[in-house]
Amino acid sequence: MDKVVTKRDLVCRISGKEQLTQSQVFQVIEQLIMEITDSLSEGDQVVFRNFGTFQIGINLPKVGRNPKRPEVDIVIPAKRVVRFRPGKALKERVDDL
Repeated sequence: MDKVVTKRDLVCRISGKEQLTQSQVFQVIEQLIMEITDSLSEGDQVVFRNFGTFQIGINLPKVGRNPKRPEVDIVIPAKRVVRFRPGKALKERVDDL
């Protein structure tokens, strides 16, 4: 099974490489997440060159089925979703696995 890397793991890794405390790194990561979230909630794209792009997409409404009552159609409403499109450098690194 693939290893799961948590925010805590990232904080420890970065603080070990940089001359920053874990608390400082945690604050920077938290602020980065908040800024990305705020930008996306305003409809903006967030672009990290060579890493990827976060953007808002729309899933169109569709008709679904209840497995217990397949004769009844259920309308699944449209909704906004966050999409991530990896950048060139990220794609290349993942392809090398």
